Amino acid sequence: MDATASATPFSTLIRVASQEQHTEAETSTFMSDLLGGRLGVDAYTRYTEQLWFVYRALEGAMEALRGDPVAGPFIRPELARTPELERDLAHLRGPRWREGVDPLPATAAYAARIEECARTWPGGYVAHHYTRYLGDLSGGQIIRDKAEKTWGFSRKGDGVRFYVFEEIPNPAAFKRGYRELLDRVAADDLEKQRIVDECKRAFDFNGAVFHALGTQFPLSA
Repeated sequence: MDATASATPFSTLIRVASQEQHTEAETSTFMSDLLGGRLGVDAYTRYTEQLWFVYRALEGAMEALRGDPVAGPFIRPELARTPELERDLAHLRGPRWREGVDPLPATAAYAARIEECARTWPGGYVAHHYTRYLGDLSGGQIIRDKAEKTWGFSRKGDGVRFYVFEEIPNPAAFKRGYRELLDRVAADDLEKQRIVDECKRAFDFNGAVFHALGTQFPLSA
């Protein structure tokens, strides 16, 4: 990083540097069709299944990283999504939902990378943590609103529990606090650049999952 980059808050740097990959992921054909109401609830269900594998990888590492000087400050129990995803999947697929759930190859690769970072590189784990949770608190609320309107889920009910952070009453304040944690992350400039690069990679993994879902659920002519 140059002197200008060093003077820029890390939270700003990571957001700006990953903006292109972020935009590409959120404007994928699959997500555009899903949010546009052009896909059925089966596509939404399959997407929710893939999220379960990703968040199991993220949250399965929480306890091991809680005392880490880099990743530890980001381990916040109020963010945990796995139990909510499981409630959603039970609602969407029925009580035996686990029997038919499998990750797409792109999802398996994404989860494996998160697990690898959790084991070997806390800074990389932070990149994936940031990419997922701040997105959930922001753009994820758009998905919840569309799902409620398109498929008739009740407000904050099962089916959209993943997007409801009951233990975070003020998401805007929480996101400000999260960005302050990023600005204080225990990393030098070289390590921060590595984290930025991993953040970009995280968005690419996410985009690959969307592409795979788009192949599985092509929009009918």
